[in-house]
This record gives sequence, C-alpha cells and structure tokens, in this order.
Amino acid sequence: MAVTKAKKIEQVEELSGELQNVNSVIVATFSKLTVAQDFELRKSVRGAGARYRVVKNTLAARAAHGTKLEPVLKELGGVTSIAYTTGDPVALAKALSKYAKDNPEFTFKAGVVEGRVISVKEIDALATMPSKEEIYSKLLFLINAPAQRLVTAMNAVGRNLAVVVNQGVKENKFKAAEAQGA
Repeated sequence: MAVTKAKKIEQVEELSGELQNVNSVIVATFSKLTVAQDFELRKSVRGAGARYRVVKNTLAARAAHGTKLEPVLKELGGVTSIAYTTGDPVALAKALSKYAKDNPEFTFKAGVVEGRVISVKEIDALATMPSKEEIYSKLLFLINAPAQRLVTAMNAVGRNLAVVVNQGVKENKFKAAEAQGA
C-alpha cells in the first residue's frame, strides 16, 4: 500500500520533532528479523530509555535536516533503523550491542554521540564503557574515601587507649601501682 504525500509529511514532521532534542543516535540495518526478534529489540531499547524506529532513508534525511544528526542520516542506503535517546548513550549502545551479538542479522552503520559522528568500532567501544550510574558511584566512593580514612584514624587513638587500659586491668597492673602508692 502506497503512503500518501500528506502521510509522509506528517511522518517527517513527527520524526523531526523527536530528533530536535536527541543527543545520541545509532543507525543500524537488519535483514530477516522475525516479529519476536523485533519485539525483543524494541523491548531492550525501551529498557535503555531510548526509542527505536525503522525509517525510510529519504524521510529520515528530511527529518534530520538542521539537527546534529544530519551528517549521519543524509546519506543512508538499504534497510535502515535508528535508535535514539536524550539520556545515556552508553546504555543504548550496550543494549544494541548485546542484541547484535545474539542476532548477527542486525548490524550497525554509524552513530552520533553528543553531536559527534562515531564509527561502528566506536559504538562497540562505547558499549564497553561503564554507565553514568557506575561512574557516579565510583566518583562518590573516591570523594568519600579520604573522609572515611580520617575518621578511622581519629577513632584509632581512643580505641588503642581503651585496649591498653583493658590489658592493664586484665593483668592487674593498676593494683600494683595502688599498693606502692599506699
């Protein structure tokens, strides 16, 4: 069934509106995906906080006109799908890379991260990076570690004194001192 010109214009405007705020996109191609495989792909992309669409190349190029994504989407060929996010690009790359390993018929073409065009190798490298949450937790640990060490060192003086006094009481060292003083 042919798509009318009005419907195409509507699709371009809708996609263009979504792509205006997008900072990261991964362009891929696929062949012979079953409905179940496509459902699984869309589910993993949604889990990463992103959106996934199969697009016509010319419509994607028109929708990306004037955005950071234009360099990647203007010269597409073949079957094309795009996954895009305004959030964490690492989470999206991880979800798509995991899916691509399980389904060899799904391959990457290119991508854009924070306005910079990246290659297929860089997409794979991006997928191996830790997520923002992991980086934040490591950073907070590093910030908190010196304070923990300082508190431990300050508590060590009192603890060590208490241990020495306790050992003296157990060995009756203080009774001998009392007998000499009396």
